[in-house]
Amino acid sequence: MTTGSSAGRKRIDSVDVLVVSWNGRHHLETLLPALEAQQVADVRVGVCLFDNGSTDGTVTWVRSNHPRVDVVANPSNIGFSAANNRLADRSSASALVLVNNDTRPRPDWLAQLVAGLADAPADVAAVSGGIVNWKGDRLDFGRGVMTFDGHAFQLDYHRPLDAIEMPEEGCELLFPCGGNMIVRRDSYLAAGGFDESYFAYLEDVDLGWRLWSAGERVLSAPGAVVHHRSMATSKLLGNANRGLLFERNAYLTAFKNYDAELWPQVMPVVQTTLLARIQHLLANRNPHGQELAVDPYAAPMDGYGGVLAAGTTGVGGDGGERGRPAVSSRARDAWERLRYIVALRTRLRRFARPHSGLPDGVPAIVDDQTLAQVRAVSSIIRGLDDAAERRRRIQARRRRPDGEIFERFPLYVVPTYPGDEELFGSSGFEAMLPEGLALVRRTLEEVMEGVERGDSDLQPPAGAP
Repeated sequence: MTTGSSAGRKRIDSVDVLVVSWNGRHHLETLLPALEAQQVADVRVGVCLFDNGSTDGTVTWVRSNHPRVDVVANPSNIGFSAANNRLADRSSASALVLVNNDTRPRPDWLAQLVAGLADAPADVAAVSGGIVNWKGDRLDFGRGVMTFDGHAFQLDYHRPLDAIEMPEEGCELLFPCGGNMIVRRDSYLAAGGFDESYFAYLEDVDLGWRLWSAGERVLSAPGAVVHHRSMATSKLLGNANRGLLFERNAYLTAFKNYDAELWPQVMPVVQTTLLARIQHLLANRNPHGQELAVDPYAAPMDGYGGVLAAGTTGVGGDGGERGRPAVSSRARDAWERLRYIVALRTRLRRFARPHSGLPDGVPAIVDDQTLAQVRAVSSIIRGLDDAAERRRRIQARRRRPDGEIFERFPLYVVPTYPGDEELFGSSGFEAMLPEGLALVRRTLEEVMEGVERGDSDLQPPAGAP
């Protein structure tokens, strides 16, 4: 293996392997011995662990059993993104290697990863390895794809390895996987590292886009393989909390990174998609949610709703008033019946109302996925000023337009949530899409295996805690 420098780049003479853990001592019992056994000729290898406030005795155990590991014991969980940034700041190595705590690297993993970066052209900032399941017969990560609204998927996730095509050695990738990657430390720091506001999920997608827009590249080293216990750690966050991170971080990725030409064009369809998903979940996943979809001014449908649209807001004569349309006797009778029903239901609720909880018929959010979406929007709004400043810094570093990036990596349109097929197939959605933007349309089943639409455990790229 050659570890000599490429033209214009400093030779890789040292690497620090960064591991972030949260209540993952049982995972580290497998990972740390595997890391300490890794050897790369003429390269100093260090192992650095950031413990995110674990309560399972991780810090004491590591210091007793693996004294050569540099441990940072944090009193609370600051997230995958911030933890890696803290370790990167402490490091003086030429390159940083990121690996998930719930993985098992193969013996030649690190040597393959270092060679992939050391032998790459000078404009390559990062290289991503391959990830397979624990048994080693199915794919976790080979390459990722990004959707128009900032979400991303592991292409061919969970498919048998003998049924898929791994990227070739040195193949370009839009982003590295945060669960198995090497990045030049100077490139990582110059790009700002991971966005700490993300906490976890999609931070690697965001970083990859930033590296590309700044004129650097990301390549693949499929022979640098780790085995992964998929979602073993991230399930500890809970469905609602994890879902919030998916939605908020996807939106922020789009908001910060689209260039000045594309963002104004794609913003309407990004925001409409987010709103449409919230509306669908509110109406269909929660008690009495359909009440939230009623439009009293719409055309009457199925005998309910739209009574006001029949021509009145309660005014008198058939000839209308102040230019309002005339009201037929049939519409007026329907309006009177509706007023009577509403008044009757109000009286009955006074007697039937339970002593606790909401009144009967009042919509309530009980679904985790709906809660995640609503919280995501609140978080986006709260953090909008900070995100705008990060967007300004990202765009100031831009050396490559998005048009060039997306010629290499076309954006995807993938129906993921209930209701997406209807939205993505509508003429209104089509009218919002920017002209000339190449898009790849795929079903969720074509992109990945073993997940259902709207599944709260839907896999992001593997760079997760």
